[in-house]
Amino acid sequence: MRVLVIRHGAFGDIVLSFAAFAAIREHHRRDEITLLTTRAYAGLLGASPWFDKIEIDEKPDWWNLPGLLRLKRQLSGFGMVYDLQTSGRSSRYFSLAGRPPWSGIARGCAFPDAANRGTLHSRERLEQQLGLANLPAPLPPPDLSWLSGDISGLRLPPRYVILVPGAAPHRPEKRFPAEKFREIAQSLQHPAVIVGTAGETHLADLIGGIDLTGKTDFFQLASVFRGATLAIGNDTGPMHLAAALGVPCISLFSAASEPARTAPRYPDGGWPVILRAPTLQELPVAQVLAHLP
Repeated sequence: MRVLVIRHGAFGDIVLSFAAFAAIREHHRRDEITLLTTRAYAGLLGASPWFDKIEIDEKPDWWNLPGLLRLKRQLSGFGMVYDLQTSGRSSRYFSLAGRPPWSGIARGCAFPDAANRGTLHSRERLEQQLGLANLPAPLPPPDLSWLSGDISGLRLPPRYVILVPGAAPHRPEKRFPAEKFREIAQSLQHPAVIVGTAGETHLADLIGGIDLTGKTDFFQLASVFRGATLAIGNDTGPMHLAAALGVPCISLFSAASEPARTAPRYPDGGWPVILRAPTLQELPVAQVLAHLP
């Protein structure tokens, strides 16, 4: 049987789906599994052991007939579809795909998720959704040994703490001020390593420490995290990766996000330290320092 999994992003949501991906692979060991995702995550998930094929969803406009025809071909011919994105857009794919056996929230699908899904953390929500599609629960911790990159050229110290000062560019309310990260860096017993995108290099310059912004891909970032004693950061994708790898984390949240539904989680389902304030500008440095191990 051919199986399709739909997951577009973003990075934190991709990481929170790792256990679901692994469970689908285990349940369909003899089947061919295709992932429909966005270009940003095709290389990452194509290297995983969970999928046989990767299809890139260009997400064409609904009036783009050539694009929709291509998407229809990508969605056709599957004996089971797991829509883990469960967005308004991905739910419309149910009809475009010809209404195959479908797990998600599309009206009329064979395996609809329960009405309480909006109250659950993503981890438990995915576990519930797959359980209603006859996959066993609980979801076991996934093997992430494949997620590793060469960091020999980065010359990292033997012990270090990672700071993650960035967040989505359109969500400034989710950023703890760089000046406060600098105070934290100066209070650490071990060197601070700053990770993020190339567009966040200015934050690393303000904070001080070992600047790896824009210098790691997903695989190298995972290896950098594995060497850390602690990760401290905003509500952003790399913190989800740190927690998924079992790195002790202090995760900083403003009122813009609900950690009960979106916080990073450890491989066994445990929760990292969550610190929250109405805005991260209001979160005291002393409160963060009080949770240092």
